[in-house]
Amino acid sequence: MGGKMKSKTFSNGMAMFSMFFGAGNITFPLMIGQTVSGGLMYALLGLILTAVVIPFSGLMGITLFDGNYKKFFERIGKIPGMFVVVALLALIGPFGGIPRCISLTYATLQSYLGGMPLLIFSLLGCGVIFLFCFRKNRIIDLIGYVLTPILLISLGTIMVKGLFFSTYSPSVLTETKNPFLHGLIEGYNTMDLLAAFFFSSLICSRLKNQRGGKEITGKKALIIPVFKACVVGASLLSIVYIGFSYVAAHYRGELAGITIDQLLGSIGHIVLGPYAGFVVALSIALTCLTTAIALTVICSEFLQKEVFREKLDYKFCLVIILFGSCLVSTLEFSGIVRLLLPVLKVLYPALLALSLFNILHKLYDFKPVKVPVYTIFTIVLFTLIIK
Repeated sequence: MGGKMKSKTFSNGMAMFSMFFGAGNITFPLMIGQTVSGGLMYALLGLILTAVVIPFSGLMGITLFDGNYKKFFERIGKIPGMFVVVALLALIGPFGGIPRCISLTYATLQSYLGGMPLLIFSLLGCGVIFLFCFRKNRIIDLIGYVLTPILLISLGTIMVKGLFFSTYSPSVLTETKNPFLHGLIEGYNTMDLLAAFFFSSLICSRLKNQRGGKEITGKKALIIPVFKACVVGASLLSIVYIGFSYVAAHYRGELAGITIDQLLGSIGHIVLGPYAGFVVALSIALTCLTTAIALTVICSEFLQKEVFREKLDYKFCLVIILFGSCLVSTLEFSGIVRLLLPVLKVLYPALLALSLFNILHKLYDFKPVKVPVYTIFTIVLFTLIIK
């Protein structure tokens, strides 16, 4: 029985890891390794706090609400809660997550595109995403099942070869000013906390399936298996982040002058060679495609069901989401990161506070006074507007 529980914990942890893991996430640990020349461990502590600990805390919080993000955010009031949901979907959708996937794919494949402009690539990319989202066929599952293992094997090979079979060594040039804060801020850019709120329903469905479709009775009986699985998923993600930061530090000289959006493709080319590097680049591109498809479906369905109340056809909602994504993608990866960072700096602390309050409310019936909570989020939203 104990072995079976451990097996479920590990499989659930792997599912959580897969949910948070994406090609774009590796970019920011690589950038830390490339730029932080002193105090790398402090930078990694900051990164793990905001890119691992906080997202998994949010995941645990919303799991207690059966993965229902509307109920989760309604704790601050129905109207403010819906406003926050719309803002978060806009950030992981057409104003952040989707165009970032498109621009990262373009940067990764740029050397193979024969000088194709970003706008043309974005239009073609949005067309491909539209076809997958509109038809919803099994090709997406095939890409996910085949490409995720290929990407994991490729990245694992890069990490092992780069760390243990490398002639390079980290060179400390100058001390980075406040490396912990630098890593903390880079962790915001992964946007994993935002994604956790909308992907958590998959974890809840998985837990119910493991119990034969039965509801888990008792809040603490639910949080314990979720917490154990979170430890597994968070540990795996932390190992990947730390490993790739040190690989980038090993090859800091080789990566000098490489832009943030080309770091992952470049490190694959440097460590594995041009032919294997192409496989890595293709895996990154298709992983970004599957992520963009998932985000597009989530945003389009919300737009159709919650905003337009089924009065607008699903395909028109797809067009609206992808049109906005195409425009924002022309800012390029680094431009999108700069656009999002001020917003994420405000959102992350507020969302962490809400997650902790909601966990305490579900487990111990903690009931903070509504007015202060409402006021805090009003200030947050006002700050977002003036930013």
